[in-house]
Amino acid sequence: MKKKILIFSTAYLPLIGGAEIAVKEITDRFGDNFIFSAEGGPASSWEFDLICARIKKELPAQEKIGNVNVYRMGWGCALDKYYLALCGHYFAAKMHKKNHYNAIWAIMASFGGFAAMFFKKKNPTVPFLLTLQEGDPPEYIKKRVEIFGSWFSQIFTRADHIQAISNFLAGWAKDMGAKCSIEVVPNGVDVKKMSVSNFSPYGRSPEGRQFSKKDFKKKLGIIENDKVIITASRLVEKNGIADLIKAMSSLPTDVKLLILGSGPLENNLKLLALRSLGEGGDDKILFLGNVLNNDVPRYLAISDVFVRPSLSEGLGISFLEAMAAGVPIIGTKVGGIPDFLKDGETGLFCEVSSPKSIAEKINLLLSGEALRRKIIINAGQLVEEKYNWDKIADQIKAIIDRLTI
Repeated sequence: MKKKILIFSTAYLPLIGGAEIAVKEITDRFGDNFIFSAEGGPASSWEFDLICARIKKELPAQEKIGNVNVYRMGWGCALDKYYLALCGHYFAAKMHKKNHYNAIWAIMASFGGFAAMFFKKKNPTVPFLLTLQEGDPPEYIKKRVEIFGSWFSQIFTRADHIQAISNFLAGWAKDMGAKCSIEVVPNGVDVKKMSVSNFSPYGRSPEGRQFSKKDFKKKLGIIENDKVIITASRLVEKNGIADLIKAMSSLPTDVKLLILGSGPLENNLKLLALRSLGEGGDDKILFLGNVLNNDVPRYLAISDVFVRPSLSEGLGISFLEAMAAGVPIIGTKVGGIPDFLKDGETGLFCEVSSPKSIAEKINLLLSGEALRRKIIINAGQLVEEKYNWDKIADQIKAIIDRLTI
């Protein structure tokens, strides 16, 4: 019997964030070739429809991406998110009348979450799964949704099951008044795609072929023996990139920083780099903009340390990707990071908003080969055991199976 699931998400691919990648990775693994029932036979077939805001005019109103039929609402502008929140349930009701969904699934307590909540109010017998992927501080989120009043808390109270990607977010769900069962199932990584030996002179290309780290460094203007620090994130305040840039002035001249990602603070951060490092800032800090997810392994393969000194964090999939790639990580003790970062075992903690602490921890990893190896090995084992998308997809499938019995 085919199970039909209706997903509500504020945005979807090709607009990339941790939540969008998670939906794609999980639903791709819901085919009969990947997951089998507890009895050993093939699993039921699945069908996924997803409603989201259009946001950009060039995105089609309807298309299929992987195993998901994507339906975008709006005109291709920022207002589409509010249109989704307030009117998405009407569109969903028409689709439900035709497709008779077995469950609805909201990705984050955001604009798509409002649409799912309103749909649930009109269709109380349809099971409602809420996934929490939020990376912003709860206080910031509350302030942003004040205009919606008590509707926001109803996203939590009307859910039949909540899946949070970290213990921090599970605690937030309880604080918001959730009465249903709450389960922590993290985001993950494609271990096969990301994992390469950090001690090898070769890395892995997006096509799976080996490539020369030396040649790739040269292409970026990095000398072969330079040490490379990498960070990957949206350039927004919560990710602490300004503190990382300030830390670079306390590191040796042969240490380079790669910044993957873009965002509203990009120009400000470039000016900060020039002020902090002078004219040599352009050579020491490389702003590489948005990098395709498939290309990330190349950059990790040439890197010595991954750093993201977050001010808040739901979980942090970029940390997990670095761990899978054999790059030791440095992070702060905030949000969901302590779920996977054990100080001195799977990474190192730095202090929040402290460039001095960041520099000290980077120097520790660059100078201590025994510590590096220990962290790389432990982190790789943890990712394989707990953060492998194949295993996570099994857990999500089990949740939906229980809800749709």
